[in-house]
Amino acid sequence: MLSENLYHLRKLHKLSQEQVAECLDVSRQAVAKWESGETAPDIHNCLALAELYDVSLDDLVNYESTGDSMMVPPRGKHLFGVVTVGEKGQIVIPKQARKIFHIEAGDRLVVLGDEAQGIAMVKAEEMMHFLNRVQQAMGEQE
Repeated sequence: MLSENLYHLRKLHKLSQEQVAECLDVSRQAVAKWESGETAPDIHNCLALAELYDVSLDDLVNYESTGDSMMVPPRGKHLFGVVTVGEKGQIVIPKQARKIFHIEAGDRLVVLGDEAQGIAMVKAEEMMHFLNRVQQAMGEQE
């Protein structure tokens, strides 16, 4: 996983092995060995690589492509998989998404839509907090 991720991320960022090596102050041969899986970078270099490619350390090391050409996602971006819409429009939010966004049973979500870009969900309390801040800012401008 790590070696494949390093190779694909370098290609995605249009960098040569030499350029990556210069950024990390290592040899080009070290980068080549990491990408071939012959060796693995130490934790210091893994952190530097995650920063260079703007991905999380966990994704850099553990992300496994599902075979549909999905690459390591940028830091803070997630692909949770596919959900099926039930007869009445219900969906099950994947466990990892619920964990990351602290969504629990009983939470209320606001569903937003843009016909060109799709659907988004936001916790109702976060949306209300945002709207209150906007209202306060508008009041301060008057």
